[in-house]
Amino acid sequence: MNRQAQAAVLFLVGAAVLHAGATDLYLRYVKAGLQPLLLGAGVVLIVAAVATVWYEVRGARAPRSLTSLPSQPSEDKDDHDGAQGHVDESADEHGHGYEGADEHEYGHSHESGDEQGHAHREPRISWLLILPLLALILVAPPALGSYSAMRTGTALQAPFGYPALPARDPLPLSLVDYAGRAAYDHGRSLGDRRIKITGFVALDHGGTPYLVRMALNCCAADAQPVKVGLTGRIPPVLQPDTWLEVTGTYTGKRTKDPVNGGIIPFLDVSAARPVPTPHDPYDESWNN
Repeated sequence: MNRQAQAAVLFLVGAAVLHAGATDLYLRYVKAGLQPLLLGAGVVLIVAAVATVWYEVRGARAPRSLTSLPSQPSEDKDDHDGAQGHVDESADEHGHGYEGADEHEYGHSHESGDEQGHAHREPRISWLLILPLLALILVAPPALGSYSAMRTGTALQAPFGYPALPARDPLPLSLVDYAGRAAYDHGRSLGDRRIKITGFVALDHGGTPYLVRMALNCCAADAQPVKVGLTGRIPPVLQPDTWLEVTGTYTGKRTKDPVNGGIIPFLDVSAARPVPTPHDPYDESWNN
């Protein structure tokens, strides 16, 4: 991989990062708050690619300018030719020619050039850098779903406080907010109010349904589930990874997550309906 190829890879990676940051694609990889940093990284990569090409072109012009220097005066050339002839005659007198020495000298110089060329050649394994670029361009990974959720312990944490809730009926809450109030405040801030939450469906080995949102610290690699069990008027047929908007009231029922022993509160469902996958499938409110 030469410098031009390196610059091309840098440019394409930067363009792909900019494309992901300017569309919803970046939400499959990182949280929404990192969008400015992602766009900045794309710009830096493109600038680095342009700078690499510019320095390469500038370096290629320098040898040409050296070869275009004026030749030596003719008398210097004549003196040099005379000295060459004297040296050649002396060589003949002793029966030794310089042809072999010249060949040896030039051969040594060619070998040095070859060795130098090999020393500056980049390893072919560097072409593997294209693989993540192709993955970024060609593959859009789906958001983590029920398979990951039921194999990872709940990430529910005790909230720092319980702000007063607005007077709306039903009251829309994030799944993480409801789970924190139900598990650690024992529903005191919820009372008997109707709550509306949204998440995707996950089923355990016994068929118990859960509503889940994957919570992020910074990126999808560290996503962890927050789970709310469903009881009451549950739809008769539930498909894992289906997104539902569920309306219900607080119930004191709870269970322990079999993976890490964390608290999983329940919601007493009164109505449920399928909804499209949201613009941002991950929940970022749990660590804010």
